[in-house]
Amino acid sequence: MVFSSLLFMFRFLPLVLILYYAAHVKLRNVILFLFSLFFYAWGEPKYVFLMLCSITVDYFIGKRIQKCRNEGRMSAAGRWMLLSVIYNLSVLGFFKYTDFLIGTVNAVFGTDIPLPGIPLPIGISFFTFQTMSYTIDVYRGVTQAQTSWLNYGTYVSMFPQLIAGPIVQYKTIAKQLKERTETTDDFVAGITRFLAGVGKKVLLANNIGVLWDTVSAMPLASLPAATAWLGAIAYTFQIYFDFSGYSDMAIGLGQMFGFHFLENFNYPYISRSITEFWRRWHISLSSWFREYVYIPLGGNRKGAAKQIRNIAIVWMLTGIWHGASWNFVLWGVYYGILLILEKFIFGKALKKLPKALQHVYTLFFVVISWVIFAFDNVGAGIGYIGAMFGAGVGFADSTTVYLLYNYAVMLIVLVLGSTELPKKAAAWIMKKLGEASAAAVVLHCLFYAAVFLLSVAYLVDASYNPFLYFRF
Repeated sequence: MVFSSLLFMFRFLPLVLILYYAAHVKLRNVILFLFSLFFYAWGEPKYVFLMLCSITVDYFIGKRIQKCRNEGRMSAAGRWMLLSVIYNLSVLGFFKYTDFLIGTVNAVFGTDIPLPGIPLPIGISFFTFQTMSYTIDVYRGVTQAQTSWLNYGTYVSMFPQLIAGPIVQYKTIAKQLKERTETTDDFVAGITRFLAGVGKKVLLANNIGVLWDTVSAMPLASLPAATAWLGAIAYTFQIYFDFSGYSDMAIGLGQMFGFHFLENFNYPYISRSITEFWRRWHISLSSWFREYVYIPLGGNRKGAAKQIRNIAIVWMLTGIWHGASWNFVLWGVYYGILLILEKFIFGKALKKLPKALQHVYTLFFVVISWVIFAFDNVGAGIGYIGAMFGAGVGFADSTTVYLLYNYAVMLIVLVLGSTELPKKAAAWIMKKLGEASAAAVVLHCLFYAAVFLLSVAYLVDASYNPFLYFRF
């Protein structure tokens, strides 16, 4: 059940909201927890028990860690924390990487070990990282262990962020789990944020995704360079508006229930370096790896050689986290190399270039990265990149012109939507009208009503409504 579906918007969400606000304050976590389990079970009924097992294991381990800390037995607390990390990584490794590891062994050693074909539980990469961050933070004394299994279960299973993040660290909402105030202002802000995400996903990502599907299905041997670049740019926009739209929906839904999640995207395509790009893209994942891997390894505190090692480890793990396929490993290595080069070789020179050239440099390497990311088959990805640089047939053909003609307006909208210009323009209009004026309120409502109605109209007629990050 995806957020951008008629089933979710017209059945599931209204029902859970009605029951949530009709219930006594003390029962609201119960409502949220039960509906979150139902939400997950809709697509993965058997794996609800896996998630419940992870909740229970880490809940009790968290209590043991807290007890050991209170008694001053830090070595024992460390062993419990290590047990949690091993358990979570083992679960993630078994379900996500078993087939990949066996396939790699077969390819390297010429063996023929049958692949078990283990289905990937939806959202496992996200909720295992959340449960690990909880026990690690309890061990470090950053937060106190949760005393209520229900509240902890609500944190892990909460449907707004369960399937694809953002990765919500327990310490950021610990107080909200116990006591929060649901206000009309928050609820209205949550609705508008949710609708903005729906519009990004349905009206923008889905439509430009058709262009990527069309181009990526063309034979590489006859793919002109301009068409290949057009397809890669289409995927670059699709994955941004798809994933950032989902994050907007998740943050908006959280607000409707009184939770305030941290931002996950901050206009990454306006970046002027790869380093800046990763401060703006999937912020919750970058923050997680920085806090729980990069800094514990020593960060940048132990000399250049170890900093390079630390960056390489983090980005190898980041690639592997995204999927059990060599293209994701290559994608992680690609970004690791770029970040090391920026840090130690040409970062200072890059800052001296005109801002426009810094921006072009960043987007060039980002577009290439998404091609690596998009193709599970590394050879196909390399072949596509080859076509982008002329390995196909010439620069452009009639199909290129046809696709540009059909998608030119959409591409202009996507370019503008990737920047802060729409936000600034809206703020300027509201200021001119007077933010509290009737005209401003009416215009605001009409805009979001139009987004909602257009999105619903699209969903009624369209069968194309993928969500790219479900596979992670």
